[in-house]
Amino acid sequence: MSAREAGVGLIEVELEDPAWAEALPGVEGLVVEAAMAALTVCAPPPFMGEVDPSNARGRRGQACDPPFAPSVASLRSRHLPHEWGRSKEIGPVTVLLTDDATVRDLNARFRAKDYATNVLSFPAAPQPGPPGPQPLGDLALAFGVCAAEAKTQGKSLADHLRHLVAHGVLHLLGHDHEDDAEAEVMEALEREILAGLGVADPYLSAALSDCGAGHV
Repeated sequence: MSAREAGVGLIEVELEDPAWAEALPGVEGLVVEAAMAALTVCAPPPFMGEVDPSNARGRRGQACDPPFAPSVASLRSRHLPHEWGRSKEIGPVTVLLTDDATVRDLNARFRAKDYATNVLSFPAAPQPGPPGPQPLGDLALAFGVCAAEAKTQGKSLADHLRHLVAHGVLHLLGHDHEDDAEAEVMEALEREILAGLGVADPYLSAALSDCGAGHV
């Protein structure tokens, strides 16, 4: 099944810290790949529109390559939090690839935690107007924190980034890990998503450090 057939919504990547592109040429493609995989596995159809992922572009205009063709679908429309009804259409997700200082500032302002973390998730508030696709929300990832975690955990930055993007999208869909039951569901979905991308189980090497799920 192609990504077009899956009806995946648009992922907008904003590359604010050039360190991301220096460390991972084509980083926008990795982000789109992971976010689309999470939506394809976990979110209810229909997605917003019929978007060709090969045409998805970051803020600087680079094509997000390679496109992702979903290879797993066994969990599609399953394990969704109650607030996501199966008739709800999903709109855009914006992913900000930035630095530690920016994420620290966001974390302090919206979560009252004055330190940089790996990924922050900001579910979008409902938008007024006629029924239709609603923005899903925003993610922000800190380069320094993510790179240091990948090195400490003995994994590639590319794999760690894909894990964190998938993890963040699950937060946008309403998942959390505040208790053991929630964490088990979320981790199982992450393993399924990442397996479809050829990424090893991230929880075999290390637990995910503090991540932020905020609201704007």
